[in-house]
Amino acid sequence: MYQSAAGRLCSALKDVPALCASSLRQQPHHSPVRSRPLSPPVLGSLTSFGCCHSLAGWFGDGPAKAVSNTNTTTTAAVPAGAATGGPSRAVPRAVCSMGNSTSRLYSALAKTLSSTAAIPQPQDYLEQSEHDQLEPLDPNDLLEECQAALKERPPRLNREFVYHREDCNSPHPFRVMQWNILAQALGEGKDNFIKCPMEALKWEERKYLILEEILIYRPDVLCLQEVDHYFDTFQPILSRLGYQCTFLAKPWSPCLDVERNNGPDGCALFFLQDRFQLISSAKFRLSARSLKTNQVAIAEILQCKQTGRPVCIAVTHLKARTGWERFRLAQGSDLLRNLESLTQGAKTPLVVCGDFNADPTEEVYKRFASSSLNLNSAYKVLSEDGETEPPYTTWKIRPTGESCDTLDYIWYSKHALKVNAALSLLTEEQIGPNRLPSFTYPSDHLSLICDFSFNMDPERLL
Repeated sequence: MYQSAAGRLCSALKDVPALCASSLRQQPHHSPVRSRPLSPPVLGSLTSFGCCHSLAGWFGDGPAKAVSNTNTTTTAAVPAGAATGGPSRAVPRAVCSMGNSTSRLYSALAKTLSSTAAIPQPQDYLEQSEHDQLEPLDPNDLLEECQAALKERPPRLNREFVYHREDCNSPHPFRVMQWNILAQALGEGKDNFIKCPMEALKWEERKYLILEEILIYRPDVLCLQEVDHYFDTFQPILSRLGYQCTFLAKPWSPCLDVERNNGPDGCALFFLQDRFQLISSAKFRLSARSLKTNQVAIAEILQCKQTGRPVCIAVTHLKARTGWERFRLAQGSDLLRNLESLTQGAKTPLVVCGDFNADPTEEVYKRFASSSLNLNSAYKVLSEDGETEPPYTTWKIRPTGESCDTLDYIWYSKHALKVNAALSLLTEEQIGPNRLPSFTYPSDHLSLICDFSFNMDPERLL
């Protein structure tokens, strides 16, 4: 029976098409996760989502419109059934595939947009008929089926949580996961990991490794970067696991230059609806001084259903490459200004997840560490002195050489929140001589996972 169930999901996942996102809008999933028998094919009904033959869904007007002379879009939570949240009537649409012609169209559009002064924000709400609501998935069943799909790969690598002595029994902890998952188009077409076999990068199996990592640790809040399979993989699956999902694409994603791409990559934020309620959502196109850049961020204020306490969660991905340090500093400063406004001068506790593409010696790191938002980096708890970052969060080999760097962080309000535990990093021996990604790990970046809890005194200054 185990093999049969696994086989059904493996086949269903492989049959999920790469969808054009122009007809897809995010739909909050209001049903909590519950265990129930899965009817085969588990994800077959995803093929009912159609797509139109234009790209307006990525760059056109959505329910929350971006004004051309601003870089921020804010959306308040709305009742179920309203324009941005509830089900809408389905309109039959033709299904199109992401073949070569679509890739060329994406690339042509990207080149056109590069000369455009203002780019509308991507449309990121899933439009779904109330008659086509998909049944919730049992995460245990899905995990088993992912593992069955990966049975030919080497065993995955073990990581342990490191707990604080005094914080182990804090009430109502919540788990946050930060991860640059490696965009599929970049991994196969641009990043050139010279020691990683191309077979290890195939999406047909790599997606199971990513989902397995999420399902093993089951975060309450999940922050991802380099997501280029949001609409055909992460949104439909994670929404069925009880997550509410938000996505924001880069305006000029490098994925669009890769043949047979799946659309632009971007940042995504997910939270479990049985743990949190959405209060407000904001999306930012980061600026460097007065220049709008290609990097984006999402920030959402959530209310913990168990404690009633609010917390602001943000996810971002700053500019890569050596020589862009001042540019990253400007982007980080812009994000801090937006977060200060959103949290009303740090009155709301804050967690900021991201691939900052900056090591701890860079000015953008120092700016976050010294900001008026009173932030600290959570992964310092793994060090003996509690003040040192890990030696690496990414480790890869490219034609230019080996890169072993600390670039990924989970920042948090150090007075309002406390870190109960953090997931240890893979050792050099576990990673192996060919580094990341590999047959055992799907990204060149390690996931960061922390368990947080609110400080008991709600009046304590942030």
